Amino acid sequence: MAVLDPIKPTILSARAIPNVQREFAAKLGLTDEQRSVGILTCDIDDSLYVALDEATKAAEVEVVYARSFYAGSAHASGPLSGEIIGILAGPDPAEVRAGLNAAIDYAENEAWFHAANEAGDLAFFAHTLSRTGRYLSKEAGVDEGTPLSYLIAPPIEATIGVDAALKAAEVELQVWFEPPSETNFSGALLSGTQSACRAASQAFQDAVLDVARDPHKF
Repeated sequence: MAVLDPIKPTILSARAIPNVQREFAAKLGLTDEQRSVGILTCDIDDSLYVALDEATKAAEVEVVYARSFYAGSAHASGPLSGEIIGILAGPDPAEVRAGLNAAIDYAENEAWFHAANEAGDLAFFAHTLSRTGRYLSKEAGVDEGTPLSYLIAPPIEATIGVDAALKAAEVELQVWFEPPSETNFSGALLSGTQSACRAASQAFQDAVLDVARDPHKF
């Protein structure tokens, strides 16, 4: 593997419940209008988080549950578990299918990690969203349609990288994922203009690669 080679996610399962049992629906926090849900698991959590957000732009669905699993996909509870489970809710099966299709397409074709070293065991996520959907807007505390820089790496790489990203562009730190997360990574959500978010993502990438090349430089 070469540095900056993509590390693409795999959607491990995608299933739908056309009409959720109402007692269970209440536990899921569904509204009376949300009758159907779609459920996804994936081996890379951050890829699915941004893909779930994309689903809210493509269909009348909301993300009602999204959670990473402890210690990551290497310690998954089963072959279909991966690193995350996400649940989309909508008024009917057609909207849920549209949301699932949008999420799967975005995860597989847009939302990739990249290798920071030739061994491929150091990976990072420096993804710029041109506009947020309803899910990430709420998570980041920004207006829907706001550009966002979504930055994730292992703890020391992320700490150096977030600092570099904030210094490189006129962006605002909306969320800091302090280490350790459930998957033992760290990172941030930064908001700004599209060009500022792209510059921040690039600075984060450059910093992560610099740490990977020389982890003892100080």
